[in-house]
Amino acid sequence: MTIKAIIFDVDGTLADTEDGHRKSFNQAFADEGLDWNWDVAMYDKLLKVTGGKERIKYFVSDFLQGYNKPADFDDFVKNLHAVKTKHYTTMLAAGSIPLRPGVKQLIEQAHAAGITLAIATTTTPQNVSALLEVALGKDWESYFSANGCGDIVPHKKPAPDIYFWVMEKLGLTGADCIALEDSENGLRSSLAAGIKTYVTINHYTRNQDFTGAAAVFDDLSDLQNFYQVSGLPLAK
Repeated sequence: MTIKAIIFDVDGTLADTEDGHRKSFNQAFADEGLDWNWDVAMYDKLLKVTGGKERIKYFVSDFLQGYNKPADFDDFVKNLHAVKTKHYTTMLAAGSIPLRPGVKQLIEQAHAAGITLAIATTTTPQNVSALLEVALGKDWESYFSANGCGDIVPHKKPAPDIYFWVMEKLGLTGADCIALEDSENGLRSSLAAGIKTYVTINHYTRNQDFTGAAAVFDDLSDLQNFYQVSGLPLAK
């Protein structure tokens, strides 16, 4: 197989972002006068659901028995998530969340070798831009031929919709690509799109089920090993 493209998940894969998201949610709750607080154990449970707005709704439906939803609940959730996003992008702009080991080198080396790069994530476009502008510079978008993020598809991971959207933009098939993910939901999404997938685990995902992954790594600090295992034509 000749690998023509690498498709990256963002949260937990490009950077250890999940605690930043959790703290930003808590700041938004405080701003909006809510007595909610998501500790690490709670957030670990909430990560079963992808998408920030979906996560808030899951929390309300499954963990807040007796909570009286406002009549405009969808608007309430959208506003709460927008406040959270402002806190999170401020954190990113301050450089508080660096890329994971090996990620920047992989992006730069693969791009220089002519391998197509793309993003497939459930996080918002603002979050992607804030993270990568700090990490890769203001022209970060020049590295990626497709940027699939946010609500551009009807069903979020573990549905494969975002990967199909990205491949359509690239004009490629699953057999042409590999994906990098960090979670079981992400892996299910990419595998359902027919893409060979490599997983880099993190604190929140290390005990999840990665059956079907081509390989599972702690991180990409040993890039040469990753190149050899994945068959990327970048190994020295």
